[in-house]
Amino acid sequence: MKSLEDLKKMREEALKKVDMRDNDKDYRVVVGMATCGIAAGARPVLNRLVEEASKNNYSCLVTQTGCIGLCVYEPIVEIFDRDGNKTTYVHVNPDKAAIILRRHVGLGERVDEYTIDSVK
Repeated sequence: MKSLEDLKKMREEALKKVDMRDNDKDYRVVVGMATCGIAAGARPVLNRLVEEASKNNYSCLVTQTGCIGLCVYEPIVEIFDRDGNKTTYVHVNPDKAAIILRRHVGLGERVDEYTIDSVK
């Protein structure tokens, strides 16, 4: 940060991220960020989800949690709808995260090929 303009830009970016925490959203997107998730690459997944949700104005809250309990499937992303239905996506990378967000949150369709049910 070298100027007041840089500080204002940082403030605007932070406010966008805080807005993602609003509870009046259609979906809640949760990323497992325990040690196992972070080691498997969850941080870039979380960052991509936040960027895509903000860029596309998706009606979702992107948040993180600790251990989900399925370490072998990390990085894990869970999506909850307004009715409380949960879909668990596994082995998520940043590109898959963008696809999941676009299709599941943007279009309202599960991405079955990335769910825990698809793992053999």
